[in-house]
Amino acid sequence: MLDGLVYAVGTINLRGLARFTEEDFLHDFRVNALGAALAVQAALPALKKSPGSASIVLFSSVAVTQGFTFHTSASMAKGAVHGLTLALAAELAPKVRVNAIAPSLTRTPLAEGIIKNEQIAANLAALHPLERLGTPEDISTMAAFLLSPEADWITGQSFGIDGGRSTLRNKG
Repeated sequence: MLDGLVYAVGTINLRGLARFTEEDFLHDFRVNALGAALAVQAALPALKKSPGSASIVLFSSVAVTQGFTFHTSASMAKGAVHGLTLALAAELAPKVRVNAIAPSLTRTPLAEGIIKNEQIAANLAALHPLERLGTPEDISTMAAFLLSPEADWITGQSFGIDGGRSTLRNKG
């Protein structure tokens, strides 16, 4: 029996389209989308045995809906996760709920290469209406909620935990 699954795996490969190889695209797709599908497939028998409503939380990205420069491979792979979320939510209801979190840039080891320069980090933070980068706690709070019984009427959603970046524009 398993009550929940979180697939919090990702890649950040940022560069122009011409600089990507086929293997780069396949790697990002395998890690993000295929990995999520296979993890759900492996956990599904145990999730279906949960006495309540089991929950799956996958990770997409704010870049999927925003069209950021140099995010071709990441947006493609995380866009597939968004589609997977919707398809699985329909297929697995009512026994298993499936949702996604679509964060913006978050201070994690994965993002360290991008934000190790504090001036660059500050410039990127300024792109967000809340004027900071995300923290693991910002994201984990939502994941914990989506796994909880309090979220038992939420499925098929992708939540932007992104400091307002997906829906708001900065003043100025």
